[in-house]
Amino acid sequence: MILRRPMNQKVAVSVVFVAAMFMTILDSTIVNVALPTLARNFKVSLDSVDTVVIAYLVSLAVFISASAWLGDRLGGRRVLLGATGLFTLASAACGLAANLPELIVFRIIQGMGGGMMAPVGMALLYRTFPPAERIRASSILTVPTNLAPALGPVLGGLLVTSLSWRWVFYVNVPMGAAAIVFGVLFLTEQPQPRPAPFDLLGFLMAGTGLGAAMYGVSEGPLHGWGTPAVLATLLIGVGLLVAVVVRALRHPAPVIDLRLLSNRLFRSATGVMLFAIMAFGGSLYLAPLFLQDGRHVSAFTSGLTIFPEAIGIMVGAQIATRMAYPRYGPRRLITAGVVLVALAVASMALIGGETNLWWLRLITFIMGLGMAQVFVPCQAAAFATISQQATARASTLFNTQRQIGQAVGVAIVSTVLSIVGLERGLHAYHVAFVVAAVMALAAAAFALTIHDRDAASTRPGGFGRRRDPSLGTERAVVRS
Repeated sequence: MILRRPMNQKVAVSVVFVAAMFMTILDSTIVNVALPTLARNFKVSLDSVDTVVIAYLVSLAVFISASAWLGDRLGGRRVLLGATGLFTLASAACGLAANLPELIVFRIIQGMGGGMMAPVGMALLYRTFPPAERIRASSILTVPTNLAPALGPVLGGLLVTSLSWRWVFYVNVPMGAAAIVFGVLFLTEQPQPRPAPFDLLGFLMAGTGLGAAMYGVSEGPLHGWGTPAVLATLLIGVGLLVAVVVRALRHPAPVIDLRLLSNRLFRSATGVMLFAIMAFGGSLYLAPLFLQDGRHVSAFTSGLTIFPEAIGIMVGAQIATRMAYPRYGPRRLITAGVVLVALAVASMALIGGETNLWWLRLITFIMGLGMAQVFVPCQAAAFATISQQATARASTLFNTQRQIGQAVGVAIVSTVLSIVGLERGLHAYHVAFVVAAVMALAAAAFALTIHDRDAASTRPGGFGRRRDPSLGTERAVVRS
């Protein structure tokens, strides 16, 4: 019989959530490195093997919408550990796949687990940390969300070259197993009021709409936006998502609660993250292509050149947490961060065919410093005026737009490359980097709508909160 030992839940939740997020984000980048090897191994075209990535993203988008209800209904601890277990088992199955159809099926199952891990884990994290400590919780999030994308290409290149493509999936197994054992031993449940009945129709509409839109956005740059399959899925996806918006505003307990966007601070932070992720995701997608296709360096050298971005984020997270956020608040810090990111990304357009790669490494480090000033305060402030009861629903909405932003950012820069034409060499990449910089500046426009007073409870200084039960949100007020 396993006895659960008492442990500080801030530590327990952080460990399990960081491990879960690290696995899912690492998986998204590490698999890309193995695609050419998979195509050769299964004797299929590279276009066909792209389905391995698309299937995962679509499944992730479908199941993310159900995570809030499941977490509140079955318990966040149970759902987080169950989703981690499902993801881990599916990872092992992916490594054992004998053919492409099997691998695609197992990737869909992986996406089911991955889609639930992020929102449920984030809800647990913000329910565990009080508002004044959420800046510290946000700095915890920077580890998986930013180290994993930079580590993925390096680790993937090593595993594929030294061992086998199967190890890009097996690498998740020991990490997932350790997270589950740790969670079973130390993680305790956080009881929540019983949620309203599940909005099945809303889930089917949201899941199908998000999945179709994600498929269309991912395939559009590869096969052309006018391709019948791409055009049809985009029209279906957009149509269903419009219907989801209409239904969500009328339904008493929708699967995706868009009414939370009436919360001024949450709306502004969500807008910042959407465009910041578009710029950041697009840049991280462009950089390895620029290096490997444009500069003709190896995948390993490419990964090492981009890796300083992760170091910059981890250093920047400490600056934001310990000094900048308490002193300057979210509005000025986030605005400065996205402007710095825009300048860094635009500077990549100045890297030529003979430019020393250490300049690019310096630029990616600066981009990481800037993104830390966006990610850390934005995530700390976003939930400052969200009630405990609404945290799971807010987390689902926050993570949904994050997935959309990632896909749209990559789609936009890929389309720019296609329009300009890769036959024009580095010029196409330079134009795409400038477009990504413009997306970062769009995030700055949302940052300027943030009111520091709304996020006062997340900063030291004697601020409390007053709850608005009609919206499931809380407002910051000065404590007398």
